[in-house]
Amino acid sequence: MTLMLLDYASVLVFALSGALVASRAQLDIVGFFFIACLTAVGGGTLRDLLLDRNPVFWVANPTPPAIACAAAFVVFFTAHLFESRYKVLLWLDAIALAIAVAAGAGVAQSLDHSAGIVIVMGVATGTMGGLMRDVVCNEVPLVLKQGELYVTAAFAGAGAAVLAAMLTPHPLAPVIACIATCFALRAGSLLFGWRLPVYKARPPRV
Repeated sequence: MTLMLLDYASVLVFALSGALVASRAQLDIVGFFFIACLTAVGGGTLRDLLLDRNPVFWVANPTPPAIACAAAFVVFFTAHLFESRYKVLLWLDAIALAIAVAAGAGVAQSLDHSAGIVIVMGVATGTMGGLMRDVVCNEVPLVLKQGELYVTAAFAGAGAAVLAAMLTPHPLAPVIACIATCFALRAGSLLFGWRLPVYKARPPRV
């Protein structure tokens, strides 16, 4: 039940972010539906394919695409109300990232995979939907923004889930640790400018 709720939550928030990107690209209502669904289920679909979960979560239960389409419909008529759609997008994406990483890591843990696979599945679930969204809409992917804590936040969140599962048997501990760690790092990057070192070209040695 917890994993299903995490999937639903990440689908909803990622769908909202996808619809906001569609509004920035001035797409029609069908474009909104497509981008919202792609963003909402992209990461989870990749996760399920890599883990050989059959059927994929939204094929077994059509509720996630329905949630994504409903979110896209709402944003289509309300996006103009936001003073800065990009700022809203960044924060929605940060929330969705934290939830989706927890969902991906949780699914891998439920299948008794190793710590490395848990971390990879968490990162893939959290980042791939947003990456697909940005590439299709011809935007610079947030995952590749120069120096920002994005994949790093996802990696740390998934690692926190692994560590929490080792330290306590409580089923919610990995979820809480993952969401808190991932969101804290991503929010810190947005609010305080936390960055990773960026490569700077140097003159070639003679």
